[in-house]
Amino acid sequence: MFEHAYDHLVQEVIRRYWNGVWGRLARRDVWLVRQTRWMVVARAGDTETGKVLRWEFDAEPEAVRMVERLLRADTAGQWREQTGGRPLTPPRRSQRPESTAAE
Repeated sequence: MFEHAYDHLVQEVIRRYWNGVWGRLARRDVWLVRQTRWMVVARAGDTETGKVLRWEFDAEPEAVRMVERLLRADTAGQWREQTGGRPLTPPRRSQRPESTAAE
């Protein structure tokens, strides 16, 4: 997905998350954006009055680590990636089924 920002600058939004809470005080958004460098954008609050913070990175792994750090922050609601709409949950440990040997 591409978003036009700042008149003629085009940014590629790689991932986008929100905490699933509506309202100007509790809503949180995090974007992983790529221009010529990687950028992470985080907003607290709604689009009109929210506080926006930005970080720039030279490489994707550094930017992804910042996104993961922001998603671990203690906030209201459950983070969900906006492409899928499902709440993000920690990966489960794989459990191996007990073998059923034929006798």
